[in-house]
Amino acid sequence: MARSLTENKTRTALFVLVVFGLCSFFYLLGVWQRSGFGRGDSIAAVVNEQTKCLKLPNLNFETHHSASDLPNDTFSSQVKTFEPCDAEYTDYTPCEEQKRAMTFPRDHMIYRERHCPPENEKLYCLIPAPKGYVAPFPWPKSRDYVSYANVPHKSLTVEKAIQNWVHYEGNVFRFPGGGTQFPQGADKYIDQLASVIPITGGEVRTALDTGCGVASLGAYLLKKDVLTMSFAPKDNHEAQVQFALERGVPAYIGLLGSMKLSFPSRVFDMAHCSRCLIPWSGSNGMYMMEVDRVLRPGGYWVLSGPPIGWKIHYKGWQRTKDDLRSEQRKIEQFAELLCWKKISEKDGIAIWRKRLNDKSCPRKQDNSKVAKCELTSESDVWYKKMEACITPLPEVKSVSEVAGGELEPFPQRLNAVPPRIARGFVPGFSVQTYQEDNKLWQKHVNAYKKTNDLLDTGRYRNIMDMNAGLGSFAAVLESPKLWVMNVVPFIADTSTLGVIYERGLIGMYHDWCEGFSTYPRTYDLIHANGVFSLYQNKCKFEDILLEMDRILRPEGAVIIRDTVDALVKVEKIANAMRWETRLADHEGGPRVPEKMLFAVKQYWTADSKSRR
Repeated sequence: MARSLTENKTRTALFVLVVFGLCSFFYLLGVWQRSGFGRGDSIAAVVNEQTKCLKLPNLNFETHHSASDLPNDTFSSQVKTFEPCDAEYTDYTPCEEQKRAMTFPRDHMIYRERHCPPENEKLYCLIPAPKGYVAPFPWPKSRDYVSYANVPHKSLTVEKAIQNWVHYEGNVFRFPGGGTQFPQGADKYIDQLASVIPITGGEVRTALDTGCGVASLGAYLLKKDVLTMSFAPKDNHEAQVQFALERGVPAYIGLLGSMKLSFPSRVFDMAHCSRCLIPWSGSNGMYMMEVDRVLRPGGYWVLSGPPIGWKIHYKGWQRTKDDLRSEQRKIEQFAELLCWKKISEKDGIAIWRKRLNDKSCPRKQDNSKVAKCELTSESDVWYKKMEACITPLPEVKSVSEVAGGELEPFPQRLNAVPPRIARGFVPGFSVQTYQEDNKLWQKHVNAYKKTNDLLDTGRYRNIMDMNAGLGSFAAVLESPKLWVMNVVPFIADTSTLGVIYERGLIGMYHDWCEGFSTYPRTYDLIHANGVFSLYQNKCKFEDILLEMDRILRPEGAVIIRDTVDALVKVEKIANAMRWETRLADHEGGPRVPEKMLFAVKQYWTADSKSRR
């Protein structure tokens, strides 16, 4: 018994000693962290110090139009700054650079596709704005007028003079809304289309304009609440896409060449080609099959210009009747194999409608002459070769059912549950999580507006969301005053771009380790949610931030939402790029590890280097 009592006393003493030791350890740990040597609290202290004033009085989101409005010490900084690039780089588009393009093959237009510079050729300098650059005209005036100083290229006014594309008048370009196939104006041309296609009423919301020129069709379709993704290559007709974006119209540099378009399957309500110079009758129908892939079931394809209307216009096109007749016959044959129904051909415009499902004409689909594309992910398109094959549609139970699900008309579809979510096609997302995401982004955008009250006033026309998720940021902002390019990084765990299109919004896939397919200074505001955390082990933050600076207008705004660790690094680089920055707490309070970085790109031009 005595030995038992001794053992109990020993255990008690040992227990007390352990408890005392642990308490002492955690007390000393707390003292060490509070001293500032603990990394977590050190960062927190920095963030708390930087976010004492949530009104961010040092950021000015207004435009000033002239470098003379800047203080003399605009570019002063204790951090070593990035230097301006030479003035010759004012229109630099890294992945569509002309000299590099000419080293690639000409077949299937490969040389005009994306070819990004290797690491040792990347520019680590700031792309300058041209001398005299001014803020664009506000929408809708920008649709019709662009300052010559912003896009100082007159070649289109000469080459397209008789086609009513663009006129140079004084110090501005004027866009009368004409085009090669609609010299009387885009409005009358759209009225012709609307006599066959239900353009009004919200059934047609998203459109694709291939070989868009200066995107006048897209500009005027906005009056019908149709959001058009327009594209054209960077070619001899200088600055087509640059003009489009300067006008405030969605567009990007691209073409139908050897690679698939950067969109998922079944997303556009309408596709359009007005004398776009795409060889639809060639390559075993490959280009028509790619249009078929991105067209929604029941969607429309419009073709105007050669060879349509050849019986009347063949002399003006300087081609023989037999040549044009043969070309149209091939197009008709491919359309038949795709189960497209021709619903109109009049005044040089032909319109087909895509099948609703694969039960519509099974004998055509089983034709041994046409291959079926292998069933892969609909998002597996980034740098993937285009193929002459037909993309199967989701299975249906009846001939009348719309493959993949029927959409609500716009604007109801903006917040309705998208079919891809309702049918469980997007892993990790349910109806409940979709609805919660909408509510969350309503809170986020409300918090943004407390800092930048110009967010939805028309101050920002062209907006980019670099990591768009379900598109809820764009859905909250939806307004005729602005449009959002919703980018889904191709490295994202889940592809959500199809959902974004089902909401009546537009966007594309991209890799932010590379340059975006656009000209410099084409976006007014850039939003980046979790981008730097996503890419932290993929490429350098400098690469991403310099690309953001390239595509952002002078005095454009940036909103970055990310972890504290990522934003501390980002802010240092942003200051070195001469952005005015300020960190802010999450709207949920300072204890939330996610923070926000607000920034404004400063105004400077190619002739103002002396201001450094």
